[in-house]
Amino acid sequence: EVQLVESGGGLVRPGGSLTLSCAASGVTFDDVAIGWFRQAPGKEREGVSCITSSDSPSYAGAVKGRFTISRDNVKKTVFLQMSSLKPEDTAVYYCATGWRCNGPIDYWGQGTQVTVSS
Repeated sequence: EVQLVESGGGLVRPGGSLTLSCAASGVTFDDVAIGWFRQAPGKEREGVSCITSSDSPSYAGAVKGRFTISRDNVKKTVFLQMSSLKPEDTAVYYCATGWRCNGPIDYWGQGTQVTVSS
């Protein structure tokens, strides 16, 4: 059974930082891409960042320069370091896996809430 478990969400002030983790099990981690998505209240889910099996990252324009994605294949975990956070970054953040970035999603995590507020 494939499981993706996100952690690290919470409440942070504007300008602050937070690091999310996505721990995977039941999947050949080295072979898959892992992406981060987010969904704010009343809005559609959107892609935030993705990292390929060969460690190539990509970012949505809204987060480029502020977020950094990385992966640890030994720990089977993907990290999303978020800095210079803005209130508009408030959302539930989900990780997901598939064979490639921008390809079909095979599995989703349950999500972790990030709230940016003073």
